[in-house]
Amino acid sequence: MSSHPDAQAGAFSRIVLIGALILLLSMGVRATAGIFMQPMLLTHGWSREFFSNTFALQNLAWGAGAILMGMLADRFGAVRAIALAALLYAAGLAGTLFVSSQAGLILFFGLMVGIGQGGTTSALVMPAIGRATSPMARSAALGVANAGGSLGQFLVVPAGHLLIEAFDWPAALLIMSVAVAAIAPLAWAMFGRGAASASHAAGGQPAAEHAVDTGPSLWAAIRDAFRRKPFALLAGSYFVCGFQLAFITLHLPAYVVDNGLAASHGAMAIATIGLFNVIGSFAVGWLGGRHSKKMLLGWVYALRAVFVVLLLVLPVSPASLYLFAAGMGLLWLSTVPLTMGLVGQIFGLRYAATLGGFVFLSHQIGSATGVWIAGQSYAASGSYDVMWFASIALALAAAALAWLIDERPDAGERPAGSGGQPSLGPGPNSESSFARAPLPPAARPASNAYSSSIRSA
Repeated sequence: MSSHPDAQAGAFSRIVLIGALILLLSMGVRATAGIFMQPMLLTHGWSREFFSNTFALQNLAWGAGAILMGMLADRFGAVRAIALAALLYAAGLAGTLFVSSQAGLILFFGLMVGIGQGGTTSALVMPAIGRATSPMARSAALGVANAGGSLGQFLVVPAGHLLIEAFDWPAALLIMSVAVAAIAPLAWAMFGRGAASASHAAGGQPAAEHAVDTGPSLWAAIRDAFRRKPFALLAGSYFVCGFQLAFITLHLPAYVVDNGLAASHGAMAIATIGLFNVIGSFAVGWLGGRHSKKMLLGWVYALRAVFVVLLLVLPVSPASLYLFAAGMGLLWLSTVPLTMGLVGQIFGLRYAATLGGFVFLSHQIGSATGVWIAGQSYAASGSYDVMWFASIALALAAAALAWLIDERPDAGERPAGSGGQPSLGPGPNSESSFARAPLPPAARPASNAYSSSIRSA
């Protein structure tokens, strides 16, 4: 590919925009689970508790799938991993149409769909985009892509509702399956030959699409990350994110009805969250390239606690509900570009898909925990008070964890000859030692061409 700055800028823009479209389809279809639940239960006679437990299992499979697909992406390239995950996701949705037993729902809707989501959502798409952008533009690019996932929640859920009304739920679910399958060719369009070359040049890593075995091994990178404090702090704060989001997504509509509002207000509140998160994703992406990511992440969690408090202290009304939805929407997925950006900043981009997958698994364990505890506590007490108070306490704890993160590249690493002191790295926007592993001679000209284009821009 030409090293001309305009040609490279066009390739980078294509990667970011198609990545946003992939997230729109994957996250948008995932957000329709709630509107499919009731007609599926009426058809098969399953209980709401069973469907909720299957949804919790899907969250765990999503987290495990993020690790598996991340390893495949770091070894064989993002194109193959994303395409395989998309086909698995689509097959799981289509297979759900033909199940009549609970075991079948667990297999197709729980495991296959969950693992497929692991390779078509932020844990895999974000590192791929990160490799294709310069350090200064990376946070904004991740914010743009993240906004795609938020827009999916706003657009696909109403579209799914209209499809169910027009064609019934089996036909609507089949259409959703076809939409997810379209992610596979989008992955190739995202990383076609020109885009792949741009990604190679940007990240300086042929592993982005053509893995090579240079520098530390994947397992060495994983062992190193697990020994370092920033990794544990990121995973801990991301657990809270999953806990809150899954609880609110699944149970806010029921909370609204319990407090005397119409069910339509609950559906509109979820859509409002998705709409405002588009704004929040853009804003946080822009701010993350200019300010400390860990400080921004801490404030996102702290402000979540504030909006939950407002929901509880204000009389429940459409106005207070939409105030809560708008505020939470601004903060909803704002943790994603910041958390994944910190993974790449601290640990480097070479194995960012795998390491991001492990951090994301913590998020999904939190999601499953939030859904399960919400169901159990409501069954025991008839209210969601325990969950709301837990959400406030955990949000404040996550803010504290985020502010404790050492966000310097190689934070916590103790190389030989350092006198036991952590390596400071070359600067706040540079990559860690994993990203700086020696490249084969063929890779150097592309990297130099990219550097020249950045300097001339």
